[in-house]
Amino acid sequence: MSTDRPAGETAPEQEAAPGTTDARSPGEDAGAQGADVVAPDADAAAGADSGDPVAGAPAAEQGAGPEAGTETAADGGGDGAPGADGGEPAPDTSAPHPAETNGTPPKPATPAPSGNSGPATATATAPAADQAPGSTAGTGTTAGISDDGTRANSDEPAPNTTAPHPAETNGTPPKTATPAPSGNSGPAAATAAALAAAVRAVESGERSAASFFAEAPRRTAPAAPVAKQPAPVGGPAPEVARQRTANGSAGPSRPAAAPGDGTPTTPASAPRPVVATVPGVDGVRQILAAGGAPEALAEKAAEALGERAAETLAADPWQLLGVPGVRPEQADGFARALLGAACGPADERRAQALVGWLLEQAAVAGHSALEASALRAALAQRAVPDPDEALQTAIADGAVLVFQDAIDTPGRARPATDDEEAEQPVRILLGLDRFAMAEESVADGLARLLNTFESAGAERDTADAAEAGDDGAADETAAAPRATAGADDVSGAPAAPDARQEDDGAGYRRPRPSAADWAAAAAAAPSPSAAELIRAAAGSGLVAHTGAEAARAEPAALIAAARALGLRAFGATHSENGRRRLAAHLTEAAPDADAADPGAAAVTVADLLSGQQGPGRDTDGALALDLLVVLDAPQLDLETAALLIESLTDGTRLVLSGDPGVLWSAGPGRLFADLLAARFCPQVASRTPDSGPIGELVSGIGIGELNQVEAPGKEVVIVPVRDAREAVHRTVQLVADSVPRALGVPAEQTRVITVGHGGAAGTRALNAALKERLNPGPGRFGGFDPGDHVAYTPAPGRTLPGKVTGADAAGLRLDCDGGTVVVPREQVGAGAVRHGWALTAHQAAGMRWPAAVVVLPGDAAGGLTRAWVYTAFSRGERHLSVVQGVDQALPRAVAEVPVKERTTRLRTLLQTQSVQAAADAAAAG
Repeated sequence: MSTDRPAGETAPEQEAAPGTTDARSPGEDAGAQGADVVAPDADAAAGADSGDPVAGAPAAEQGAGPEAGTETAADGGGDGAPGADGGEPAPDTSAPHPAETNGTPPKPATPAPSGNSGPATATATAPAADQAPGSTAGTGTTAGISDDGTRANSDEPAPNTTAPHPAETNGTPPKTATPAPSGNSGPAAATAAALAAAVRAVESGERSAASFFAEAPRRTAPAAPVAKQPAPVGGPAPEVARQRTANGSAGPSRPAAAPGDGTPTTPASAPRPVVATVPGVDGVRQILAAGGAPEALAEKAAEALGERAAETLAADPWQLLGVPGVRPEQADGFARALLGAACGPADERRAQALVGWLLEQAAVAGHSALEASALRAALAQRAVPDPDEALQTAIADGAVLVFQDAIDTPGRARPATDDEEAEQPVRILLGLDRFAMAEESVADGLARLLNTFESAGAERDTADAAEAGDDGAADETAAAPRATAGADDVSGAPAAPDARQEDDGAGYRRPRPSAADWAAAAAAAPSPSAAELIRAAAGSGLVAHTGAEAARAEPAALIAAARALGLRAFGATHSENGRRRLAAHLTEAAPDADAADPGAAAVTVADLLSGQQGPGRDTDGALALDLLVVLDAPQLDLETAALLIESLTDGTRLVLSGDPGVLWSAGPGRLFADLLAARFCPQVASRTPDSGPIGELVSGIGIGELNQVEAPGKEVVIVPVRDAREAVHRTVQLVADSVPRALGVPAEQTRVITVGHGGAAGTRALNAALKERLNPGPGRFGGFDPGDHVAYTPAPGRTLPGKVTGADAAGLRLDCDGGTVVVPREQVGAGAVRHGWALTAHQAAGMRWPAAVVVLPGDAAGGLTRAWVYTAFSRGERHLSVVQGVDQALPRAVAEVPVKERTTRLRTLLQTQSVQAAADAAAAG
């Protein structure tokens, strides 16, 4: 476990994600994507409060103060790389960047031409430079890499890169004439023009997308495929992600550089020394030692790079960036030690590894794709001589996919003709194939559920027609009563199966309740909002439901009604804590108190997918469900959502329910927000408010108002503090003494929530003080003692609160919500378990406790957003104490900084699906 840093010191492995200003941690020592990423550490920032504002956002959104250790989106888990505490304020970047240049300043990225000569309609913020002061990338050594793969010392601040970049944000979409020049005539202009021409050629049918990957002889490049992106040069693009762009048209294309177009060529790398390797992990240790890297990285490298990791590193030392926790300057030093004079910042292998690494860091910050201008600027900051050439090569190699995303201008009417459509501005997005495929899988799956569903009325018509056998008979028997399943006809022969049941081909007959059945269920609903939700689910295969904590009773009423109609209905939550709350609502909503345990219909998403809870899977591998309600939908990341939706059969009803005011998922994407914004399916907004002073306070925060509320029973208490030290002292006093004495809530049932893990009042400092007061001990088991409250991260984005019960040779034993969990020693040492009296807001999302103490030290002001405050303040059921040290930064964040934005494609993909469905319906009608 790492120790806290002095005020103003940046965590060693922190790195700003491309297009953001806040630092992120790429490590993954915990063996899980610490609540924020695909491969980042548990402290990494993928979340909404991870500090990744877009350029031009209010100052309060630009990141946490120097001591904040701002929480990351991946905050669901353990420490990953030690010291991943938080972010620094973004300094000015007017001074030249010293990294990797050997005395030659990096060549600035040239903006690509746009079809509109006016200002860009969208801006992107480039990532911070990652060069440690005093070091020179490409020429240094790996002496700064610690045994766990992180940099030992780094004080580099994240440079301010919020200046708007004009490239591609005001361009024209496909099917247009050649874009008018914008005054730029450098290589970037030729690149953008070639890219636009390629996209038009694919859309018009003149050429196939695959032809751009097979044409144009490639320059000899010693680069190995980017880690985790093994696409051969000239190979076909992945089917799903490359066959279309974000607007549903052309797929990614390689902009072909014409001879003499001014595009510089990449110099061939000088011969490199040959390093003999032996098979397996021993060979990895050998190559790491030869490059001056700690041999402790060997197992991680073998896991990340595969069986031939040693050969891969020998051929391309910059593939070390594929190992969690390794930063660019460390990979540069490793390459310098192996290659000697052959190493330089212009090496194509270095550029390609950086492209993949930067996109991984963007995913840590929650982005599923990046604007091309942001990625180009990030490469330029890292002394890549020709960022445009590096992007072209990455696209041609299949490591990066290209998309065009239309920019919606508020108040602008949609074009009526194809000619007018050409005037709509677009932005060029670049992304990794796995996130592109996940996003498209989600969009396709949601469209499938919506389009394959038959409403109750349509089901009845189909059933009547099936009974009659032909059209004429159907008309004659439309009003005839259906045969009851299991009944016999007058001849004594068994009757045909009920026409209101659908055979799934595996022997199960899905009940098909009539419209009257659903209407009766809605009439019996406990509230008008519950009735509206039941009616919406009766008529659509996909429904979005929004509401706060009190509104969770409405999905429970829907599940109970569906089960009463014979459907296999279940509700899935983000956490075990949420599952218990849903089970309580289901017990209250059950129409028959003598029926089997209604709470069994409540499961967690993770256990539903693993088969540990829920109905299991049918013979085809699909979940045996007729209706699934996913609560805490904002916490669904893209890859989990894709897996879940793919597990549902055609005709299954899916209801996504959640509070739109809380923080987004720990992993990349913002599924629920994009679904609501796209208006892709029926939406039901609950009219059931949260009651009491806490509910009143949180409801005001949701609309940008921080109001004073009457709290006669001390439901809400504000405790002002002057500094972080006093904040820690008052927090311990509240948890251990004041709240139990005044409200009768024991310390066991109180949780502390703060902005980040690091800093003088982060989770580490608070947990240390709370342990000393509540459960002092020597930390016999890897720093833990029996009785310690802990937070265990078994997988990226998941946090399991528990209590230590002991330890043995198998590992650390925990009691997590009544279930025994054994955490192997390796995971404990890697940071998968941390003390858990104090959590971050991302870790606490989806959970509630009788009392919550929210700690806001002064250095946390920059990490606050409305979504963060809303999430943290709504975690207490009976009591909320706010240790307030940020003064006016709190109301300012609530009023002016709604959320940390993310770049995603799902909204555009869903809108494209809607347009296509409407066109198909018009053609069929």
